[in-house]
Amino acid sequence: MTKSFTKRINLFGDYLSEKYQGSILKLPINSGMSCPNRDGTLDNTGCIFCCENGSAAASCSENLSITDQMKSAIESFKRGKCSHKYIAYFQAYTNTYADSSILKQMYDEAVSFSSDIIGLMIGTRPDCIDEEKSQLISSYSKKLPEVWVELGMQSANDKSLLFLNRHHNHDDSINAVKILQNYGIKVCAHFITGIPHENYEDIIHSVSAFNEMKIDGIKLHHFHVIKNTPAEKMYEKEKFNLLSMNEYISITCDIIERLNPEITVHRLSADRDIESLVAPVWGLHKGSVQKGIEDELKRRGTWQGFLFERGI
Repeated sequence: MTKSFTKRINLFGDYLSEKYQGSILKLPINSGMSCPNRDGTLDNTGCIFCCENGSAAASCSENLSITDQMKSAIESFKRGKCSHKYIAYFQAYTNTYADSSILKQMYDEAVSFSSDIIGLMIGTRPDCIDEEKSQLISSYSKKLPEVWVELGMQSANDKSLLFLNRHHNHDDSINAVKILQNYGIKVCAHFITGIPHENYEDIIHSVSAFNEMKIDGIKLHHFHVIKNTPAEKMYEKEKFNLLSMNEYISITCDIIERLNPEITVHRLSADRDIESLVAPVWGLHKGSVQKGIEDELKRRGTWQGFLFERGI
């Protein structure tokens, strides 16, 4: 049995293009939110991998209104193939970390920006989800077909979450997913592989745990070191091992083989620019990583869910 690469992995982009018969692009939004891990509520240093702008999307400025950020993003897309449908994407920091009245104003501005907005995607932490905010988010499902919450779960192993200075545990992730699912909200989990001091069994345990939670999507990231983060200081002091590109490709294929084929894969590796990346340098070559994953799955003759479907 053979499959094309797009069929070997249930890629989110393919899911969108097939469902809406066109290219759907995300409009990244920086809402200017803080985070309980940075404002002193839990800590004031943040997660060890988190830089000042809270995400890789430093281009979206909190000094601009949400509307102006979305306009700017659309203009940048016009340099290449232009899409006519978009997802409003609250990406940087913790976008449920405010009173519901404030959140509603933000979300309303984003989804009312254009009739071409077909989705709302909100990045947040598992411990910043509750019934009231989930009810608010679910209300947008009445007018938008794609309503997602991206949860920074990162790992199902509490020792790894402690190392990352997340200040939440896996039980918090389980609870957040249950609340969101009760309101019919699609959940995309962030999953970091190659966390220092984590072994192969820990990674496979996380895959099984995410499958059990019946999440809708997943973002795969390799652990990388960014400038001006606690991880950079730790790396300078300890020089802990980071995955090589070949190791990451092999592990990612192992993950994909065990991943429920119904889960959409939103990302296959972390993404960073040369000015901010410390290590590993292969992280600059996202296309090569994806090609390597494609080649390895072809070599194995496997695909997403290959082992899941066999109960392995």
